[in-house]
Amino acid sequence: MPAQIRTALTCTTLALPFRGGRLLLGTWQAVYLWEHRAQGQHRQLSLHLLGE
Repeated sequence: MPAQIRTALTCTTLALPFRGGRLLLGTWQAVYLWEHRAQGQHRQLSLHLLGE
């Protein structure tokens, strides 16, 4: 049950805008990864790119 609560309270997907190969974030914006485990594990990252 704790995993389901964490998933409901935290974001599991993220859409990030890029232009010219650079991340478009505002002055006070940042991206952080929060690990819910006592020990880290290997993760896989999936990218889905849309654009011209």
